[in-house]
Amino acid sequence: MTLLPNHLPTAELQAIDAAHHLHPFTHSNELAEKGVRVITSAKGIWLKDSEGEEILDAMAGLWCVNIGYGRDELADAAARQMRELPFYNTFFQTTHVPVLMLAQKLAELAPGDLNHVFFANGGSDANDTNIRLVRTYWAEKGQAGRDVIISRWNAYHGSTIGGASLGGMKGMHGQGSLPIPGVAFIDQPHWWAEGGDMTPEEFGLERAQQLEAKIKEISPDKVAAFIAEPIQGAGGVIVPPETYWPEIQRICKKYDILLIADEVICGFGRTGNWFGSQTVGIEPDVITVAKGLSSGYIPIGASIISDKVADVLRGTEFSHGYTYSGHPVACAVALENLRILEEENIVEQVKDVTAPYLSLIHI
Repeated sequence: MTLLPNHLPTAELQAIDAAHHLHPFTHSNELAEKGVRVITSAKGIWLKDSEGEEILDAMAGLWCVNIGYGRDELADAAARQMRELPFYNTFFQTTHVPVLMLAQKLAELAPGDLNHVFFANGGSDANDTNIRLVRTYWAEKGQAGRDVIISRWNAYHGSTIGGASLGGMKGMHGQGSLPIPGVAFIDQPHWWAEGGDMTPEEFGLERAQQLEAKIKEISPDKVAAFIAEPIQGAGGVIVPPETYWPEIQRICKKYDILLIADEVICGFGRTGNWFGSQTVGIEPDVITVAKGLSSGYIPIGASIISDKVADVLRGTEFSHGYTYSGHPVACAVALENLRILEEENIVEQVKDVTAPYLSLIHI
């Protein structure tokens, strides 16, 4: 059995990393000079590095590990599935039990009529899927000109070409000739940084009404969708004023614009509900999920799609997919993760205990 060399001295592990490993969002030469931190194990909310230091993982990895580290149930679920059916695709008019059971479970948990699931490997490529599916939706309805997706400046929706284009981070747009055509932006609802003399209520309405102004500027018959996180992770966990989301929902309905809620961070209990959409009171047409779907134990993502959108897509061949869409091991792990979230009442704990407690803390 191959053993990973956690026992090597930290300097040797750092040298191997510097020689061969390119990190995301990192200046590699600067990191090599500084020396990377080597994480070797984790349990509960604690990480341990190669020097034996324990670190409180307050960010849960990258907003991922909703049930904590070291849950043997997820490792066991992966091992069982690997022995029974380690891989098969869903391209050739086939399915398998883990993928269909996970699709059913997500339809049960998701709000409203979000009853259909298209699987991906993570949030970035699920948002790439969303670009394809909303444009296909309008084309099948005889409105192929509706292909513009509106997002927000400083938003993050992944780092694939499509996901990075949907995100409003100008630093990312400065590399790789981004964004792709057909993406437009409005300002973020960050009252603390940009509210000026406005009340939160006034500011929330002003930022939401930028969406209507942008739709009119582009032309309503060219706009396909609006995408946003219910609570914006990028920029410092931006909670919009209470007036913001009701006005966004009203505008989307007025102009028949599809609403995509990117719940890669907000989903699976982080806001005290299963989905952030429930917390802010919106009815999205598509929800993007990943991260907490498996608590980060294995890569998986998905687009959860409303009846309205799915009914149109089901009438054509949607020429899109990934080799690992609905991977049986990933689906088995995700199902076990959702079981733990439910049976241990973790979502309710966040809403009823953790959130009220944290709201009493003043930094």
